Amino acid sequence: MNATILVLNAGSSSIKFGLYQAIYRDLSAICQGKIDIRDNASLFQVKDSQNHSLWQQSVHASCHEDAILILLQWLETHMSEHPPTAIGHRIVHGGTMFDQSVILDESVIQRLFQLVPLAPLHQPDGLAGISSLQRFKPDLRQVACFDTTFHRTMPETERIYALPRHLTDQGIQRYGFHGLSYEYIAHKLPDHMGNRAEGRIIVAHLGNGVSLCALKQRRSIATTMGFTPLEGLPMGTRCGNLDPAVLLYLMREQRMDHDNLSELLHRHAGLLGVSGISADMRTLLASDAPCARQAVDLFVWQLCRHIGAMAATLEGIDGLVFTAGIGEHASEIRARVCARLGWLGVRLDVSANRANATCIHTAESHVSVLVLPTDEEIVIARHTLQLITP
Repeated sequence: MNATILVLNAGSSSIKFGLYQAIYRDLSAICQGKIDIRDNASLFQVKDSQNHSLWQQSVHASCHEDAILILLQWLETHMSEHPPTAIGHRIVHGGTMFDQSVILDESVIQRLFQLVPLAPLHQPDGLAGISSLQRFKPDLRQVACFDTTFHRTMPETERIYALPRHLTDQGIQRYGFHGLSYEYIAHKLPDHMGNRAEGRIIVAHLGNGVSLCALKQRRSIATTMGFTPLEGLPMGTRCGNLDPAVLLYLMREQRMDHDNLSELLHRHAGLLGVSGISADMRTLLASDAPCARQAVDLFVWQLCRHIGAMAATLEGIDGLVFTAGIGEHASEIRARVCARLGWLGVRLDVSANRANATCIHTAESHVSVLVLPTDEEIVIARHTLQLITP
């Protein structure tokens, strides 16, 4: 079967996309790009499969519908030989309803809208992309791929909170996120570790969003994000773990309501909140400001603390993988983390780490340490192809 899969990853401030050619179930990238969503001029950029620039232009895209219409028009003009056969969407939350990717119909879409309260800052963006495509390309099949699916293998003791059972039964439990990224890394591990890939692996997805996943036999058994992507490690603008009594205090003493708290915890905390300078790790590492250094110190401290917890859950560690923006490019963060993990048998190859090599451990290291780029879009394309293939 020959097919062309369009992958959409719709966020609040941009739409990322990828176009993939499928020939007899073999997928290859044609191009990937991004359209910023802004009230003023937005940047629309496209790169080919070799990461060379194909297109860059300022456009007006103040909403998801604008951005998707611009994308479809560009594809019809510049990629007319590759009209999309189907569209795959990254959807953050599948709740307890969806344990695998699914072809979209009105019934599925309605159930996805029911999950908006579980991810109010993420779910509406993905649904906006789906709705726009329904209007512009009603005959195209659409597929939803969930960030939570990969973590459905976690044991119940990892999923439940210490809350009354009736609340757990209502869906208040740990779901985990970044699942599409972890699925890609799990798929690639045997290429770099052989049979050891089936062992005890900790994957660190370090970007603007930050989480860890503990793998055994390349399946998720624990992760740091929980009911929402807010739980776990400090992130670019998200606080990570916080004593719930802090929220009660802010509600009582500072009269903060739901919207104020949500804005604080999601957009003004994390690296940005601690540093008062930036949510971007590159900016913080380049700064001499004490608060910037403190934000980086906190990030490393908490990361090592959570890696220790993951190692305890796995009862040991055979591999540590760094991925996503910080994980792939911030050699200083990797060096500082690995230096604190010597007690686990981690030995870092300093030169390889500085060069952002794939394998950055020494021959004496008891733990394989890898730097692997992630690719959520190709995972979505695979699931989409699988569902539309007879």
